[in-house]
Amino acid sequence: MRKIDETDKKIISLLTENPKMSQTAIAHKLKMSQPAVYARIKQLEDSGFIEHVVGLNLKKANFYMAKIDMTAKDPWKVLDFFKNCPMYINGLITSGRHNLCLFFISEKLSAIESCINFHIRKNPNVTDAEFNVVITTAKDLVVPVKMWYEKREKSPCGKRCSEEPCYPSGKCLGCPATIFYKGTIL
Repeated sequence: MRKIDETDKKIISLLTENPKMSQTAIAHKLKMSQPAVYARIKQLEDSGFIEHVVGLNLKKANFYMAKIDMTAKDPWKVLDFFKNCPMYINGLITSGRHNLCLFFISEKLSAIESCINFHIRKNPNVTDAEFNVVITTAKDLVVPVKMWYEKREKSPCGKRCSEEPCYPSGKCLGCPATIFYKGTIL
């Protein structure tokens, strides 16, 4: 693994504060040449110290976010089920009381709740689930989001929204990957 020095740390810090900062501006600020900054950024990218992520700013977009802590007999099976879900942000295998932590987003809180009720709480692989709504974030939170521009009849998890009990009631917006989606953003 490549070691990073103080200059690398400064470059990472500047890009964290402003991801759109030009290499020329970084070079000027650090009193380096632009090609030297380019070479360092390239090395940091190649070694995994810098990644570029495009996403949705949850704070500015007024999205709801929920954290679900759960215990699953096979946590990998749960992660695999949600891997293509447009509302699913990420999952963590954890130690402690629960062995899995999942994050979901939606423009409507009841849509997340419906997803949890029908796909987690009713899952025989899940023995315990705790649903927590994130009230606010201390800083802006930008997360990559799956945007489905080609809508289909079945969701990535294989369900058909029109057949789910929560859909007709309006609690669920439908899967953003399907023709049944009633939301406006995902």
